[in-house]
Amino acid sequence: MKKNQLIKNTSKIYRKGVGIMLLNEEGKIFVGQRFDKDKAAWQMPQGGIDKGEKSIEALKRELEEETGIKNNFEILKKSKKKYKYDLPSALQKKLWKGRFKGQEQRWYLLRFKGSDSEININTKKPEFKNWKWVSNIELIKKIVPFKRELYKAVLDEFKDYLV
Repeated sequence: MKKNQLIKNTSKIYRKGVGIMLLNEEGKIFVGQRFDKDKAAWQMPQGGIDKGEKSIEALKRELEEETGIKNNFEILKKSKKKYKYDLPSALQKKLWKGRFKGQEQRWYLLRFKGSDSEININTKKPEFKNWKWVSNIELIKKIVPFKRELYKAVLDEFKDYLV
C-alpha cells in the first residue's frame, strides 16, 4: 500500500454562504420558522453561495427563494467580516451530504420597502412554514442555540441601524 493511501482526509470545511438581516420600516427583523420536525427552529434568510456566484448574487437569489421578495429592498450594509457557525454533529451528517462542519457567511443588512403582501414563503422549494417580524431581543430567544452567538455578533455589528 502506498503511503498516501494510508492517510484519509477527514477534516471538513465550512460551506460558503450569505446571511440576510431584513428589516421592515419599523425596524423589526424578518424570521422564518423552518420545517424541522423536532422543534420550532426560527432563522433569518440565509444560504450557500453557488459555484461561480458572487455573494451579492447569492443574497438576491436566497432572498427570493426564501421570502419571494424580488425588489423593494435596499442594501444598507455588508458585514465587515465573515461569521462562522458549527452544526451539531448529528446535523453535520445529514446536511450537505456530510461535507461541511458548518457555514462561513457574509451578512447583509437590508431594508424592505414593500408591503407584507409581497412576502411569499410558498416558493418552489419552501424552507419556512411561517414567518414574522420580531425585535432583536425576540430574535435571540427564538434562534436555534447553535446559531445564537453568530446572531448576537451580527446584531452587534449592525446595531447602529436597529431600533
